[in-house]
Amino acid sequence: MKIVDSNIFKADRSWLIFLPKRYSFSLLLLLFSSALFLFISLSSFKKTTVFNPKPKLSHYGFFEGNISAQIPKKAILPYSLKTPLFSDYAEKLRFIYLPASSKINYKEHQMYDYPEGTVIIKTFYYPLDFRKPENGRNLLETRLLVKDNEDWKTLSYIWNEDQSDADLEVAGGEKTITYLDQKGKTQTVNYNIPNVNQCKGCHNQNEKVQPIGPKSLNLNTPFDYGNGPENQLTHWKKLGLFSADIELPNAPENTLENRARAYLDINCAHCHSENGAAKTSGLDLSYYQTDLIKIGVNKSPVAAGRGSGNLDYDLVPGKPEKSILYYRMASTDPGIMMPELGRSKSHKEGLELIRTWIKEMK
Repeated sequence: MKIVDSNIFKADRSWLIFLPKRYSFSLLLLLFSSALFLFISLSSFKKTTVFNPKPKLSHYGFFEGNISAQIPKKAILPYSLKTPLFSDYAEKLRFIYLPASSKINYKEHQMYDYPEGTVIIKTFYYPLDFRKPENGRNLLETRLLVKDNEDWKTLSYIWNEDQSDADLEVAGGEKTITYLDQKGKTQTVNYNIPNVNQCKGCHNQNEKVQPIGPKSLNLNTPFDYGNGPENQLTHWKKLGLFSADIELPNAPENTLENRARAYLDINCAHCHSENGAAKTSGLDLSYYQTDLIKIGVNKSPVAAGRGSGNLDYDLVPGKPEKSILYYRMASTDPGIMMPELGRSKSHKEGLELIRTWIKEMK
């Protein structure tokens, strides 16, 4: 047989004469299968996880000096979002780490393809007094999204009482926070820190974890990098972070329609989109969706019941009080409210934005 006559086996083939011919092929097939299994195993071994979660946030070395000051090291790039996700009025500090010489594959309408080893860092906090943020703040948690072996790992670090460090906690947790709002009124929040599975639930796109915020729609806004405000996309391009010399899009006009659609995109579309966990609902609230029925206009819900409030359509032009979308956004009942996670209060400002948008909808 040809395989027996190959150079690989030529030196040792003499032992085959002691075997009946009917066994020779079977034995060689077994040897070949074993070699193939070893090759696959070695290939898989090369792809094993290289990222090892640290027990404390300080162990990563993301920040200078006292890490509660959240002063990023040179390799860590701060950023902000034009339209942020609502999280019970918590403020956020955002940073991103990209490995040296790595590039981002730019996509205008979708989430970027970030390079292997990217770390997205987000710290949640409340100012003690929203009128005077310089009076101090209460750091709650720092979430990490780490791209490793083409998958995104989700990690949450809970800050200790003296704010000296944050500890890895996969089970999540809860903290009771008191602060003064913009009117000087005392507010109390039972702030929920999601567990690993809850993080994956919101970041689920086609059964894979993906970032939500840092894309062109949200980054196309000014940020002060130390020399005055500069458009973030322009700054990232100057730094050579994109894989191609892309033409940056113009920022969307500041219209009621665009503001409302951007709000729904960041707060709802991570689930309600063609690749999200709620795609079976048929409701697509992503910013670039143009089909009015998919957006919810005069669209009947897939499932009726308490969550629909006995209303007929997701969006009824001119009638927010008849729209399921508005009804669920306004609710704080865990069996009704949307989004299901990340809040215990209704967002008054966001709710007013959506109410006005529906009211003026033709």
